[in-house]
Amino acid sequence: MAQWPSRFTNGLLNAALVAAGLGAAVLLYAFASRTVFTGPSPKRPPSDTSQLVSRIIQVEVRNGAGVDRLAERTTQYLRDRGFDVVDVGNHSSFDQAHSVVIDRAGNPEAARNVAEALGIPFSRVRQNIKPEYYLDASVILGRDYAQLRPFQEAP
Repeated sequence: MAQWPSRFTNGLLNAALVAAGLGAAVLLYAFASRTVFTGPSPKRPPSDTSQLVSRIIQVEVRNGAGVDRLAERTTQYLRDRGFDVVDVGNHSSFDQAHSVVIDRAGNPEAARNVAEALGIPFSRVRQNIKPEYYLDASVILGRDYAQLRPFQEAP
């Protein structure tokens, strides 16, 4: 009877060691993925020929789905990643089915960096150059917003 508590205690210790090892492995993976896989850069690509002042990609975010605080949450997500969100608001309508990124400065690489940061497929990056907007890209959030990175991660 004296061996049962000893075996039970050893089993608990082994389980705790396995759990601690798994936890350490998850933390190591998270650290390595953040340092090795840095993600899209918020800096304007060197090939940029626009007249924009900042070296950081400047973006506007528009809510095209009609969901409260959608543009604000996306704005915070982009700012946390180093992008310069210069304008936030509603789109002209709330019937946008899919989220898109629009290149406004003739620099598709900058628009693709914004799309990559949000998890928007490159096939939904458009070009409609508007130099009078003084920004690199416009993000129009659609009803598919729940599939985007700002809404996949914990707030």
